[in-house]
Amino acid sequence: MLLRLDPRDDAPLFVQLANTLRIAVVRGDAGPGERLPPARELAASLDINVHTVLHAYQELRDEGLVELRRGRGATVAAAASQDFAVLRTALEAVATEATRLGLSAAVVTALLKEEGLK
Repeated sequence: MLLRLDPRDDAPLFVQLANTLRIAVVRGDAGPGERLPPARELAASLDINVHTVLHAYQELRDEGLVELRRGRGATVAAAASQDFAVLRTALEAVATEATRLGLSAAVVTALLKEEGLK
């Protein structure tokens, strides 16, 4: 699993990392029971503070996507076994229509938030 962060992005690094991992789970790139890289190792590879990685992992734990076990690290939770195919299809349709209308990702995100997503 390739993880990238954009230092030019206004979002905090832990948010970027958590979002990248969420996307990996929804796409099926990271399945239930799969071990995530140890926080220290991931922090070193991304050249960020280990607490940033831990903050992202804790946020995902609070959402039920990741399980954190002392001594065993972080693994993708069983809740991640949901079939996200319908959601992915709907998102592809939204992306196609947004492109046709010339809408930016920021506008589409704002519209989704207005419709009730947090």
